Order: sequence, then structure tokens, then C-alpha cells
Amino acid sequence: MFNFLKKSGCKNVLLGCFWLFGYMDSAMAQSSAKVSPIALRAEPLKFTVKEFYIADVIDDRSDKKAVTYLIPPPASPTVPLATAAQPIDLQGGGLNAIREFVKQSWHQNTKLRPIVIRLKECKVQETANGKGRVDGRVSVAMAFEFLREGKPVHLVEYRGGARYGRPASSLTVIEPTLRQALIAGLSYINTWMNQEAGKNEKLATGIQVNFTDYLRNAEDDTVFYSPNRPLNWNDFTATPRGSRYAALVFPGFAYQGGSEVVNGVIQLNLAVKVYVIRSSSWVKPVARDAYSINHEQRHFDIVKLVAERFKRKIQPDSLTLEDYNSIVQYKFIESFREMNRLQEQYDSETGHGTNQAAQAAWNSRIEADLRKYGIKP
Repeated sequence: MFNFLKKSGCKNVLLGCFWLFGYMDSAMAQSSAKVSPIALRAEPLKFTVKEFYIADVIDDRSDKKAVTYLIPPPASPTVPLATAAQPIDLQGGGLNAIREFVKQSWHQNTKLRPIVIRLKECKVQETANGKGRVDGRVSVAMAFEFLREGKPVHLVEYRGGARYGRPASSLTVIEPTLRQALIAGLSYINTWMNQEAGKNEKLATGIQVNFTDYLRNAEDDTVFYSPNRPLNWNDFTATPRGSRYAALVFPGFAYQGGSEVVNGVIQLNLAVKVYVIRSSSWVKPVARDAYSINHEQRHFDIVKLVAERFKRKIQPDSLTLEDYNSIVQYKFIESFREMNRLQEQYDSETGHGTNQAAQAAWNSRIEADLRKYGIKP
């Protein structure tokens, strides 16, 4: 009997303890009012967006639990203000609410440049300031990307925010402050796009290739190709070598240039140089005749034809906006190999000019191609 009463007494004590703690938890919960999710309200922007639309908002936040961390209002004026902020998300979820906010802020014209927002931070953090009021800090960070040909191109980043103070019992300042912080980020990218759209290569929507032929012929070591200025023996200034050949010409081609963005289009300006190096070209006295200079001129003509074909390979539809320089360089290397192959074929078939019938055939072939490419009338 004694043992039973002892156990019963102990059991009653334990139940009393559970009841006491349960009462304390209930009292703490009732000391603060319940806070509903924040409804982010879209409003028409006070600026005009004319260069882009928002294709997507991607959530890159490290903290996706909630957008706002709020000090809940006390349940009554006599209850002390809570010191710990509670996570309260936006109505519908943080990412969905911000996506909808952006979508409704202005008409999304999908004919413009598609921009992706990477949301790095969007947070409202509140603290009780010890004077019966609440201080809040809004932090917003975004990275903006241009979807060019379906691939993201990083443009610029934005970081901003705001601070506010509010009475402990009122939450009305939170949503407008957050809304204005988000609008400030949209205003930033709008201003940046307006300034950069016509001149920034990252935002280019097309490419135009402009070729020129480098024709400057001064009295120096280089002769640049011109149909009106064929080679002559004075262009062969090197000392003849101990070779079984009567002459050697040293032709080549190159390109130089640069790019600029005009009205959103990359203007790729390339000058093509087809040349002979005088100090690397030589002739033996016995070969200084019209037949031999024609053979050497045809070497020069072959390089010009290869350069013309190179120019035709570099067209806008063969280039990409993200890597046009590498494509041009690759096609140049291909053309340079073509030049070397044709030069070897020409000398092989003509016997370095000693096979007159083969030389005549090559003369006709080269002349036809020069007319085909508009080099000669």
C-alpha cells in the first residue's frame, strides 16, 4: 500500500510538472500576435522599359527559408516585445511572389532582349531596439544575365537596400519598403541597359563583317597586291642562293582589324593584306625575262585568290556573337594551309615554270578565277 501511494504521488508530481511547462509555453505563444505572410503588391513602374524583358527569376539565395524575419507585434500593450525575429515568407512563397511582382510591374515585350535575374539576396531582418520599437533592414542583391542565342551572358550585379523603424504594433511599413528596394534593382538594370544597349558587345544582337583590301604601296620592303601593279624584277632584292631554281618569290597574306558596336550590332572591320616580301625574294640574272616574271606573278595571284575565298568564308551566318574572333582565326589557318597546298601544287605541275604547257593551263585557270572574284574585269 505504501509503495503504491509513493508511486502515485510521484506520478502526480510529474504530471504537475508537465502541466506547468505546458502553461508556460502557451503563455509565451500568446504574448505575440500571429503574423500572416507578407503580400507583395505590384505597382506600375515610374520609368519606361524599352530594351529588355525579364525572361526568368532564378533563386540563388543562400537562405531560402523566408524573405522576412520579423519581430511579431505583442498580443496586448501590456505584454513585453519579443526579442527573437520569426521567419515569415511572402505570400505564395518568396520566389513565386517576386516572379509575379516582376511580371506585373510592366508589360513584358518578348521581342526585346531576354534578361534573367539571379536573386542573390532578398531579406528583411528586424531587431527590437529596446525602446518599444522595431528596426528593420532590407537587403537586395541581384545578378543580371542576357540570354544571347540561348546562353547566359553575365552583365552586371546590383546590391541595395533600405532601413526603417516602426512601432511594435504595426507592420504596414514592411511591404512598401521591400517593394521599393526591389523596384530600385529593376531601375538600376533599366538605366544600365539604356546606357549600354547600343554599344556594349555583350548586348549585341547581330554581327556585320566589313572587309577592306590593304593596298598601301610605299618604297619599303613590302609589295601589297594590286591588279594594277604587277610584280617586276626590282621587287626581288635578296641575293640569289645556291639553288637549282632560277628565282624565288615570298608571298603571303594576313588580316588585321577590330570591332565596335554600332546600334547594337557588332561591326567587324577587317583589312586583308596580300603581300610579297622584297628582301626575301630573289632572281638569278639568267632568269630576268617576261616568262619567268609571269610564273612568279602567278604565285602572287594564287595568294590573292585564297584571300578572296577567305573573305567569303567570314560571313555573319558563319560566326557566333560569343566567339567570332576564334572562328575568324580558325578559318584563316584553314586558308593559310590552302595557300601552301596550292603553291606546292602549282610548282609541282608546272615544274617550277619549266613545263610550258602546264604553265599555260595554270595561267588560264588563274585568270578565270581573278575575273570570277572581280579582281580583274
